[in-house]
Amino acid sequence: MSQRREFESLVAVVTGGSEGIGKATARRLALGGARVAIAARRADVLERAAREIREAGGSVLAVTADVTKPEDVERLIAVTVAEFGRLDILVNNAGTGRANAFEAVDDATWNADLDVKVHAAIRTTRAALPHLKQRGGRIINITTPAGKHPGAQSLPTSVSRAAGIALTKALSKDLAQYRILVNTVCVGLIKSAQHERRAASLGVELDQHYRDIGKNVPLGRVGEAEEVANVIAFLASEAASYVTGTSINVDGGNASAT
Repeated sequence: MSQRREFESLVAVVTGGSEGIGKATARRLALGGARVAIAARRADVLERAAREIREAGGSVLAVTADVTKPEDVERLIAVTVAEFGRLDILVNNAGTGRANAFEAVDDATWNADLDVKVHAAIRTTRAALPHLKQRGGRIINITTPAGKHPGAQSLPTSVSRAAGIALTKALSKDLAQYRILVNTVCVGLIKSAQHERRAASLGVELDQHYRDIGKNVPLGRVGEAEEVANVIAFLASEAASYVTGTSINVDGGNASAT
């Protein structure tokens, strides 16, 4: 089935774009007509993702970058604009889940988590802003519902994600004058390489692992990366032209608060 070309002529950057939600988002935008730069640290995995998107008919640029390094962030944005001539959509997706009890989290873990989930989004947004200001655009930050209703043993992720939600709301106010819309997608249990590694470590078949962890989700299953990508694409599209400063849960109804 052909994809509607709602992103024709637009340019997007997706961090953490080599796997999971990032790759699914890059594919969704690219097949919708956008030219997309994807960034991640592992060049081999990144190139494989880029090849898959190209084979599906999308236009994609792979930029090996570590978003915790300011020089890599500057290079990512500069290379994208040099290649494609503009920037319209920024998806801050880089980050992994870390959850533990407060006493088990040391300073190094706190700093690493905040750096990849908060400081990286700040750096990438700062580098992208001069280009986004030229025509207006979209910034979409990926967080989790735990940032709105943290539970026990949810640190440091719940705190870093709460900061991401606050950053989203503050930026939406600051950047509205430039017609830049800023929103966050709060992601629940979604199929990913992390879950694949977890199932392998437990010695459990992947399908069984997903059935086990999906039992307590109201919809009764773990979500697909493409389902998150569809919501991100909505926020990046003209259909969301009056939506800014909001957070949307994509979690199968699992969150206890909106």
